[in-house]
Amino acid sequence: MRDLTYPPIIVAAKLGFRLLGQRIRIDGAHHVPRTGGVLLAVNHIGYVDFVYGGLAANPSGRKVRFMAKRELFDHAWVGPLMRSLHHVPVDRDAGESSLQHAGRLLQAGEAVGIFPEATISRSFELKEFKTGAVRIAAEAGVPLVPVVLWGTQRMMTKDHPKDFSRGKTITLSVGEPMLPTGEDPVAETGALRRTMASMLDAAVAAYPADEQPPGSWWLPARFGGGAPTPEEAERLDAEEKAARAARRAARD
Repeated sequence: MRDLTYPPIIVAAKLGFRLLGQRIRIDGAHHVPRTGGVLLAVNHIGYVDFVYGGLAANPSGRKVRFMAKRELFDHAWVGPLMRSLHHVPVDRDAGESSLQHAGRLLQAGEAVGIFPEATISRSFELKEFKTGAVRIAAEAGVPLVPVVLWGTQRMMTKDHPKDFSRGKTITLSVGEPMLPTGEDPVAETGALRRTMASMLDAAVAAYPADEQPPGSWWLPARFGGGAPTPEEAERLDAEEKAARAARRAARD
């Protein structure tokens, strides 16, 4: 697959990280195979996760094709960029075609990224997982690699202003590959979520304490932070969904 846009984008992103004085810490990158199809399952805590999530495969020389909502591909200038990077549009009303698209890329030996939660977690804890990640990996016969990000929510996430100030730490934890069979997608998805939940707890605990004082809005309530609890986040998600539906109805 020809990549005219991706290499300069990677160079520009790394330059941006340096200009922002960010400390990027990647643990376990050796778990990403250097060749062959591989699906990366990434937690979703902010709008820039697809930028940083791809770093998990960078030490292995891989470029990740992320599954992202179709609205991005419909945007006047973001859309052409997303297509040039060979990312995968996800149409929530026709999800099977997106899964098939991702499967074809994996069978062609590509690295694909997916957010099993589908949407950003306001609590910064893991939401319920869709079974798509397990199903795609099983059908394509490729390893499923769990990846946990921490720190990206501090830059750009729901309900908070953007903050691109200097000096933030961004961590990526890459877990051991899983080999889903697809025989019980629900059980295998549960195993993936439990693995990533443990990885997330470890990532939060290992984050620099001086950047994450008690009460921080980006710290989960369970850790003494000011983020909504998962239950509160679920209520906010429902309110957002209802408001979006009302706006669509008003336009129609």
